[in-house]
Amino acid sequence: MKRLFLMALSLLLVVGIIAGCSSKNTSSNDKTKDDPKTEDEVVTLNLFQFKVEIAEPLQKMLDEFEAEHPNIKVKLETVGGGADYGAALKAKFASGEKPDIFNNGGFKELELWKEHLADLSNEPWAKHVLPIGKVPMTDTDGKLYGMPVNLEGYGFIYNKKLFADAGITEPPTTISELKDAAAKLKDAGITPFSAGYGEWWVIGQHLLNIGFAQQDDPIAYIEGLYDGSEKIVGNEKFKQFKEVLDTEIKFANENPITTDYNTQVTLFASGKTAMLQQGNWTENMITEINPDMEMGFLPISISDDDSADRLPVGVPNNWVVNKNSEHLKEAKLFLDWMVSSETGKRYLTEEFAFIPAFDNIEPSGLGDLGQSILEYSKADKTIPWTWFRWPDGANKEFAATIQEYAVGKIDYDTVLQRFQDTWDNLK
Repeated sequence: MKRLFLMALSLLLVVGIIAGCSSKNTSSNDKTKDDPKTEDEVVTLNLFQFKVEIAEPLQKMLDEFEAEHPNIKVKLETVGGGADYGAALKAKFASGEKPDIFNNGGFKELELWKEHLADLSNEPWAKHVLPIGKVPMTDTDGKLYGMPVNLEGYGFIYNKKLFADAGITEPPTTISELKDAAAKLKDAGITPFSAGYGEWWVIGQHLLNIGFAQQDDPIAYIEGLYDGSEKIVGNEKFKQFKEVLDTEIKFANENPITTDYNTQVTLFASGKTAMLQQGNWTENMITEINPDMEMGFLPISISDDDSADRLPVGVPNNWVVNKNSEHLKEAKLFLDWMVSSETGKRYLTEEFAFIPAFDNIEPSGLGDLGQSILEYSKADKTIPWTWFRWPDGANKEFAATIQEYAVGKIDYDTVLQRFQDTWDNLK
């Protein structure tokens, strides 16, 4: 009897343990299933970008994205214009505040940041990127690390009414014609150029690019500068570059060396100057100040050759994703939404006035400047953006040299030697 009692008691204990384990497992599973963190968690993406021109409409686009994706919030921070985006981005990473999505120019910049970037080769939008849009962010293994922001171009933007007022009937496409137009404008009491020499990127990057981009083979020339087989000193295109530099300085607004980006654009937009060395990214800012202005692009010509009539067109920057982001999936989702959803495509074309770098997005809502860039591109009258291939930091040193020349501290032979020394020291 005692033995039967002990056996029954043992059986009850076993059943109790099994029931307890079953109850525990069921409770755990139910908790996982109902845990709000798996269904209702709100993810916050940090987006760090440099295009001040689109900061306001970009925020509106993000608001619409969040409305369509209630579990994802996007915190936008913009550093650009007169601020140094590259330095600010490095400071972010150094402090541990690494953004989920940020900008990268490609080429040398891709090499500098590649260890932090997610491979985007297999993203749905990648197959729609135009060939020119893939070049800056494709590494030697063929992997794509960035999504192009858009296509942009720059040159001398000109006010058509002021040109007509000065009796200029044909837009100048050579350096001789540019000099002649500048003189006619001045004689008519119109300041020819709005020169922003207070900004390093305006002169040490965009303006100086012409000397590199007008070479017969710009990439081969830059490679030659790296291996020593080519020089800046003595190069014919850089000798010619003096002509456009002197012309802009001679016919510029007062105190160009202290003129920043906002002042430069505002002078032109308010009708105080006839030409502006900038790109189509300024269109929204200009039309906000002067909605009725009729304008177009002139080349930054350095000679009287037919090849002078070309505009520098390229990818200004790219969206990249931090490969170590805790929200990698959501970051990639946002990039795809931006170029595949009707909402995203509407903002890119109509609100940002971008020229799309994708074959599945039709350009629409382009203003005078965007249309001018498109026409030059279709006519195959373009030259490349080369500064992404330059040694890191060279653009700022180039700018400092140009600033010294603009105020008469050094002669042009010294300018070219300093350009050469900068390249050799930083390559």
